[in-house]
Amino acid sequence: MQLELPDNVRAATQADWRQLGDITAEAFFDDPVNKWIFGSNRAIKSTFTVLARDIYLKNGLCYLAGDGGATMWSKGDANRTPPLMAILSIAAGVARWGSKGAVGRALKAGEVMDANHPHEPHMYLFSIGTRKAARGKGLGKALIRPMLEACDRDGLPAYLENSNPDNTGFYMSHGFEHMKYIEVGPGAPPLQAMWRKPKSQ
Repeated sequence: MQLELPDNVRAATQADWRQLGDITAEAFFDDPVNKWIFGSNRAIKSTFTVLARDIYLKNGLCYLAGDGGATMWSKGDANRTPPLMAILSIAAGVARWGSKGAVGRALKAGEVMDANHPHEPHMYLFSIGTRKAARGKGLGKALIRPMLEACDRDGLPAYLENSNPDNTGFYMSHGFEHMKYIEVGPGAPPLQAMWRKPKSQ
């Protein structure tokens, strides 16, 4: 898949795992679903850093907009199951810094998300976000548009789970539509599954 990146966006490499995780975590600090699961910013940061390093940089496509924005994608059928050492690392971080019951909530949320993931070919937007200081500067659009344009050229749909209602308008403005709400655990804020059909060329 060929992406036409703007000048302020570059493909991330394995050496960028810490920066990729840091930016993504900061973007999700105020996210309702992640706050419910993890209960602390340190647990969110440790989790996203490991996911960046051990899953999405190895099996996906990741991009950075300077030190202000980041996104992680994978093919819909890519292996997103963390290796054993990554699972242990995530669990240790969540157990140390998360709120009571966070490890169980995280495991359950992962299971529910996997069970609801579409089976047909698509690109999966795992995360997109910016640091607080970089918001309102168009970085989200710069990060998401190249992949969606590539999806249109290749005739591929795109899928995401929206964990913050404040972001619904952004995703809809880029062609995503509501599919359903997913409950990742008893009392959890709703997780919105969204689907984007490719635009005809």
